[in-house]
Amino acid sequence: MLTLLIRRLLGALLVLLGISVITFLLARVVPGDPARLMAGPKANQEAVQALRVRLGLTGPLPQQYIRYMGGLLQGDMGLSFSTKRPVAQDIRSFFPATAELALFALLIGVVIGIPGGILSAVWKNSFFDIAGRLLSTLGVALPSFWVGLLLQWWFYGVLDWLPVGSRLGEGVQPPPHVTGFYTVDALVNGQLALLPDIFAHLLLPGFVLAFGVIAVFVRIMRAALLDVLRQDYLRTARAKGLRDRLLIPRHALPNALIPVLTVSGLQIGLLLGGAFLVENIFQWPGVGRYAAQAVIAADYNATMGVTLVLTAVYTFANMLVDVAYGWVDPRMRSA
Repeated sequence: MLTLLIRRLLGALLVLLGISVITFLLARVVPGDPARLMAGPKANQEAVQALRVRLGLTGPLPQQYIRYMGGLLQGDMGLSFSTKRPVAQDIRSFFPATAELALFALLIGVVIGIPGGILSAVWKNSFFDIAGRLLSTLGVALPSFWVGLLLQWWFYGVLDWLPVGSRLGEGVQPPPHVTGFYTVDALVNGQLALLPDIFAHLLLPGFVLAFGVIAVFVRIMRAALLDVLRQDYLRTARAKGLRDRLLIPRHALPNALIPVLTVSGLQIGLLLGGAFLVENIFQWPGVGRYAAQAVIAADYNATMGVTLVLTAVYTFANMLVDVAYGWVDPRMRSA
C-alpha cells in the first residue's frame, strides 16, 4: 500500500506540472493585455510597461514560466488583475463555498443514487427499475444549466419555497470563520438557528449539481448489483435457503459497492466542473464563479491558480480512491 501511495503521489505531481505548462501557455496566447486592462484606458504607455514588468509579463515565455513556478513553489500565485488581491488569498476565500456545495451534492448523490440503483436491481423490470433507468437517462441527457433554471422558476418563482442566490439570506450575518464551511462553522459556534437558512440556500444548487451524479450512481449500482447477483456463490446461498433480506446486504452489496467506489473519484471532477455553471446560475460565491469572471476579464493569474487548485483536488481525490480501492479489494493488494 505504501508503494501504491508513493507511485500515485509521483503521478499526481507530474500531472500538476503538465497542467501548469498547458494553462500557462494557453493564458499567454489569449488576446488582450491584462496590464492595459488593469492600468485603465487613460494610463500612458510608460505606466502600462512598468505595470507589465511588476506583473511578470515581460521577457521570453520560458523565463516567465520559471518566474511563475518559483513563486508558486513559495505559495505565491501572483496578483489577480481583476480583484487587485493575491490569487492565493482569493482562492482561500472562495474555495470553501465550492467545497461545501460539492460535498453536499456528493452526499445527495450517494443518498439518492445508491439506494435507487439497489431498488432497480433487486426489483428488476418493476416500477422502481423503470423510474431508476429514466432518472439515470435524464441525469445524463439534461444540461445542468437548464435544470437549474427550471428549478429556480418552479421552487422560487412559482412556489416561493426556496431562495436562490448567495449562501445566506439578505441581512443574515455568517457565522464566525473557522473552516469557511457555513454548516460546520454554525455548529462549532453553537449558532444552530442559522442551519435552516444555510440548508435552504444549499438545497437547490446542491441538487442541480448532484443531478448528474445521481444518474451515474444509479446506473453503476444497478449494473454492479445485477452482475453480483448472477454469481455462482449467491445461487448456492439461495439454494441453501438463505433469504434475500440477508443475502443482499451481507454478501452482494459489499462486492457491488467496489465499482461505485471507483466511479466516486471521477464524480469529484464532474462536481468541480459543474460548479462553474451552477455557481453562476445561482450566484454562489465560490471559486467556480470567481474563475468564470477571471476568464472574462483575461485575468491570467487567477485562471491559472484556480485551474491548478481544482486539478490538485481532483488528482488527489482519485489517488485516495485508488488507495481505498486497494484496501477494500484484496485482489488489488495481492496484485
